[in-house]
Amino acid sequence: MATLFISDLHMDPARPQITTLFENYLAGDEVRHADALYILGDLVEAWIGDDDDADLPRRIADATRAVRDAGVPVYFMVGNRDFLLGEAFARRAGMTLLDDGTVHDVQGQHTLLMHGDVLCTDDIAYQAARRQLRSPAWQAQVLAMPLEARRALAVRAREESRQHTGSTMESIMDVNADAVTEAMRQAGVTRLIHGHTHRPAVHAFELDGRPAQRIVLGDWYEHGSVLRVTADDVDLRGLAVV
Repeated sequence: MATLFISDLHMDPARPQITTLFENYLAGDEVRHADALYILGDLVEAWIGDDDDADLPRRIADATRAVRDAGVPVYFMVGNRDFLLGEAFARRAGMTLLDDGTVHDVQGQHTLLMHGDVLCTDDIAYQAARRQLRSPAWQAQVLAMPLEARRALAVRAREESRQHTGSTMESIMDVNADAVTEAMRQAGVTRLIHGHTHRPAVHAFELDGRPAQRIVLGDWYEHGSVLRVTADDVDLRGLAVV
């Protein structure tokens, strides 16, 4: 048996092949026979609220609920694109919401699970924006807006994000090594799994004299990416779009 992790799918109607890949993967044997499926944020390009009546949220909910109904737990942690996703949608989708920085036993090893953006402490402008966007008052104000107004806001936010990414050094947008070690030290773990940076890799290092591991999940812009964890191994691989 295996535990599966995905993140940074950034599903969007403009890239329907990724939504289809997601649906097909969740309907396949690997997922249906897994111990659990974890989605560590940025499931969509933009989430405007659990009351969104577009087709994409319905398709996502149908796919994840079918996994849960097959007896496989589905865990979800919000990212920087879907932080407005809440309990109402999670119930419809059969998902259990996790706080960023949750520690779970993954195949016998306590593992810190994060989206990853909070570790990018060198990106000061992003961290300031993140604090505002996670404010309950700001979120309540946005969710009170009509759906069409929220859709327009999401378009502007994506454009601002592209401009910030294009004008910021890549090294600044990556995780800070001290932030990683401090998060793992505080959690009392030697393994961390996160997404956000779109730089899939398995990093081995030493933490307080012990061997440690940081696994970065891949994005789903051009193809899929999945991490398969067993008691004996970790396998980070791509999924081809058919």
